[in-house]
Amino acid sequence: MSRGSNKGGRYDAMFARLRTRGEGAFGAFVMLGDPDLETSAAILDALVEGGADMLEVGIPFSDPIADGPVIQAAAARALKQGARQADCFALLTKFRAGHPDVPVGILTYANLVAAHGRDAFYRAAAAAGVDSVLVADVPAFEAEPFVEAARAEGIAPVMIAAANTPPETLKRIAALGEGYTYCLARAGVTGATPDMTLDHGGMLAALAEAGAPPPVLGFGISTPKQVRTALASGAAGAISGSAIVKLVETGAPIAPFVAAMKAATLPLEPTNSKLMETDDVRR
Repeated sequence: MSRGSNKGGRYDAMFARLRTRGEGAFGAFVMLGDPDLETSAAILDALVEGGADMLEVGIPFSDPIADGPVIQAAAARALKQGARQADCFALLTKFRAGHPDVPVGILTYANLVAAHGRDAFYRAAAAAGVDSVLVADVPAFEAEPFVEAARAEGIAPVMIAAANTPPETLKRIAALGEGYTYCLARAGVTGATPDMTLDHGGMLAALAEAGAPPPVLGFGISTPKQVRTALASGAAGAISGSAIVKLVETGAPIAPFVAAMKAATLPLEPTNSKLMETDDVRR
């Protein structure tokens, strides 16, 4: 098995493929080990079957400060079931064997990366076939050691940008980031949002001018209409997390929700227009 993704190679291939089709990317987030390890493996497969272009996964952690109550609860459930970092990498290794082309990123926290050694974490991620790592609580001006460790293992370091990020910081984010740029759709923590208003034009323009990886909007995206809004703002894709994690919590089917969200990334045609106007799949 190849290590990592050649610093975003799977992302590059995915975005290029989608551009030729006139599509945006849909990314799906879940917490590994929730509700248990066996079910978690099946959920990863269901996300791909539903049409997710890229996956973002969490490793259970007791203090996920960027996450809202839904994802915090998922982490607590996974920890209660005994899921540990090694189990998560084993899940991803199995997933990669069955899905060689789907980009997979980890969203995690500095304490988890440092717990067993920063270099060891990125080596394990690369061995499991992970493409990117986003360390949510490391600001851009402290990110360089993490970026260097990621690049040494062929892992794309993903950086976070927000609408109020200063221009100089956006330039640093563009220089450090690879794979894609995680752009916050709203302030605060993760969580489904009934309404979404975007004012991200300046940020997206600055990132493009600085040569940043493709922008993907996350935080609060839970309906097809919001996916369409994210793409209309200039993003290359959108990520949904809390809405999917809520489905995991309730035991509801996941693939239909993912299929509806992915449909919102397609070129708008009469057959798709009615779906784009509804939020019936919102949880």
